[in-house]
Amino acid sequence: MDVPELPTGKKRGALDPFRRAVLGGLAVLLPPLLTIVIFLWVGNTVTNYLLEPMESGARRLLVGHFQTWIHSSEDIPPAQIRDGQEENFTRPYQKTEDGQLVRSEMFDFVRGEINGPMPGNANEVVEVYVERKFLRRHIVIPIFLCVFLLVLYLLGKFLAAGMGRFFWMQIERVINRLPLVRNVYSSVKQVTDFLFTEREIEYTRVVAVEYPRKGIWTIAMVTGESLLDIRCAANEPVLSILVPTSPMPFTGFTVTVKKSETIDLNLTIDQAFQFIVSCGVVVPPQQMTQALADRERAGNNPALTSPSHE
Repeated sequence: MDVPELPTGKKRGALDPFRRAVLGGLAVLLPPLLTIVIFLWVGNTVTNYLLEPMESGARRLLVGHFQTWIHSSEDIPPAQIRDGQEENFTRPYQKTEDGQLVRSEMFDFVRGEINGPMPGNANEVVEVYVERKFLRRHIVIPIFLCVFLLVLYLLGKFLAAGMGRFFWMQIERVINRLPLVRNVYSSVKQVTDFLFTEREIEYTRVVAVEYPRKGIWTIAMVTGESLLDIRCAANEPVLSILVPTSPMPFTGFTVTVKKSETIDLNLTIDQAFQFIVSCGVVVPPQQMTQALADRERAGNNPALTSPSHE
């Protein structure tokens, strides 16, 4: 006798396989797409707010310098001005359409760089000369990176000193008094501190411990063997552990527990941090339960979960 299927309380629609396939494709596509979008956003932000203003300032300085190469015809003897003949190519000055004089090497460089007609006045010749010779991206970007790293180094050294640290604390005090800005600033500061601050605590391994009471398991990082007096009082080996808090694991509680009451986990430090930052959502593959593994395989292959019709 056939055993009737028990109702699950959830009706399967005709579009369920299509919906699961779309969600599976979206789950595969979103991580690399969002990664590319984030890097493009960072690149555009750096270009718009740092690189282009630096280029604009350098352009003004260079154009102002090379405009001193512009002279009027009355200031230069005719023997030093080219008249267009080949034998006069060694003369140092060239007349532009507005009657001004520029250096011959500048004029020849601009003429070799552009395909159309020459600029109509000497100032335009200077601007094209500066743009094409000094402000090409393969020249600007390495200089920008060197200057940016130098500024970061000097800023870091300044903030590490007593006066710089005091000055920055006063700025942060003002920021923390602004109603809306302080919320955004504190959140961003927590993320950047976690990403860029060097960890002074060296974690040896990841363990699980029943904390804050029996029956509640918490992931912790082993930092050492704690104090000798505590070891003697416990009459067995003890461990110093850091119990991090979610979603910012660089804060937490330092606890000393018995070594026998800890469980070594098959997790790397990075995987433990990902688990904590995601509030337990990101589970390493080697720690997934069979149900999670089956569900992930079903998500990658919708045919596994589609109802069979005999």
